[in-house]
Amino acid sequence: MTATRRIFLGLAAAGVSLAALSVPSMSALAQDRVIRIGTLKLIHGITPYFYEKFVPDGITIEVIPFESPTDGKNAVVTGTVDMGIYGLAAATLGAAAGEPVVVVGAACNRGMAVVSGIDSPINTIKDLAGKKVGIWPGSTQEVVILDRLAAEGMSIKDIQPIRVSFSDMASALERGDLDAYVGAEPGPGISLAKGVGKIVEYPYSTPTGSLNMVLTTSQDNIDNNSELLEMLLNVHMQATEYAMANRDEFVKVAMNKLGQKQDSIEKAAPNVELTWKIDDKFIEQANYYGTQMLDKKQIRQLPDYASFIDPSFVNAIEAE
Repeated sequence: MTATRRIFLGLAAAGVSLAALSVPSMSALAQDRVIRIGTLKLIHGITPYFYEKFVPDGITIEVIPFESPTDGKNAVVTGTVDMGIYGLAAATLGAAAGEPVVVVGAACNRGMAVVSGIDSPINTIKDLAGKKVGIWPGSTQEVVILDRLAAEGMSIKDIQPIRVSFSDMASALERGDLDAYVGAEPGPGISLAKGVGKIVEYPYSTPTGSLNMVLTTSQDNIDNNSELLEMLLNVHMQATEYAMANRDEFVKVAMNKLGQKQDSIEKAAPNVELTWKIDDKFIEQANYYGTQMLDKKQIRQLPDYASFIDPSFVNAIEAE
């Protein structure tokens, strides 16, 4: 069976979010096909905007941007989107609660930073003691900063955590509403480019490393649309490698889609590593990450990692 035929058979088997069309031919079936991909409004969620370069003819990619990781995860679980890119934290929260969310690929490493005001005395994690620190609850950044605080003999009780969305962190720091924030790009890049912020730390020294965002889908799609997912994972791989190899275009697309200035994006880009592989290191870091969420009582039990992380699609690509 040819790859093209396998793709279209997968499309023909598509479920609720990929509603089947009552048309007679496979070519006609593909012409009106819209695949919905959710992602966060962050530079390290930019990969889906490159998908259109690599999808088969007749398939349209609709990118749905989300403000919060939880919104992205919920969209995958409910079938509002066919695949979603967001932080490992939200995916782990869903899987631990029994929701049918499955990690089928990596999406981004790095993309995080602890930022304080340019003239602030905050230069280390220990200096955050007693300070107003912007943190988005339920995010990968929250788990990482809790781990970093613990490594310094501190806890969340030693700082003043302020709930702030990623897109508001840079402006909140500039206004003086925050002393520091644990942000996601391009927020840190914006603070740097404006000359109002400085990097306290890129928090990649924990056993979680730089693991950040993941590519997910629903268990229903795995059960019923595996051929479609195989095609989309190939597209994700090609888009990822293209974006990383063409940094000028990466910056231009990020400027266009995020509405940020070039200097901000260029400050943020070096702190972003788009990726797609699920390897042994990925699985080890993801498992450690889950134990940290359990230890901090953010989840009541660990996900079933045998079903929560499915590397079969990535393995198939690598085998080819």
